[in-house]
Amino acid sequence: MPPLPDSAEGLPAWWEELYSGDGTRWSGNANARLVEAVAALEARGVTAGRALDLGCGEGGDVIWLAERGWAVTGVDVAHAAVAKARGLAAARGVDVVLERHDLTRTFPEGEFELVNAQFLQAPVGWPRAEVLRRAAAAVAPGGHLLVVDHAEPPPWSQLDREAVGWPTPQQVLADLALDAGGGHGWEVVRAEVAGRPAAGPGDQHGHLEDSVVLVHRLP
Repeated sequence: MPPLPDSAEGLPAWWEELYSGDGTRWSGNANARLVEAVAALEARGVTAGRALDLGCGEGGDVIWLAERGWAVTGVDVAHAAVAKARGLAAARGVDVVLERHDLTRTFPEGEFELVNAQFLQAPVGWPRAEVLRRAAAAVAPGGHLLVVDHAEPPPWSQLDREAVGWPTPQQVLADLALDAGGGHGWEVVRAEVAGRPAAGPGDQHGHLEDSVVLVHRLP
């Protein structure tokens, strides 16, 4: 992993370098918390609709959702990530929309029944709270927003604990400022720190603690 930039302005280039090259960085599988959340929504009678995946990387979540019947838009700041996600979509035979966005400058248009934001963690100075509030604004009435973060550094991570935030569910809810949005109200479906086994780069294995927030925008 390349060293983190000194400021948020250097993040697009950092992500570009991370996803450059011929290989893939991740497994291509869906994130575990997304799989859990969709299973919980299906148990509540929620059916597939429009989904938005923020920071889609190489497309594992996008492809998984599309294979379950969702109409998915995936976005990432890195051109290399979007290209690899398109390649995975073509290989798996699914039709998805993939776009390049720097979420601090542009945001995909439309409303979505599910907005998925996995591990949008970055150095201090990146306007994360603003991005999360834009994510909430993109949720259609009756839809859901899932925000998942590392609650602590992964055991294989080289990231400085002080340089990157490790938000609690309460901090995520505070950043979302759902009560200040007006219009449709919100229901907190899940807000907790949960552990899970996970595999990292180079077939490393360890235990991760995730901050998981799932909120429902009332019809």
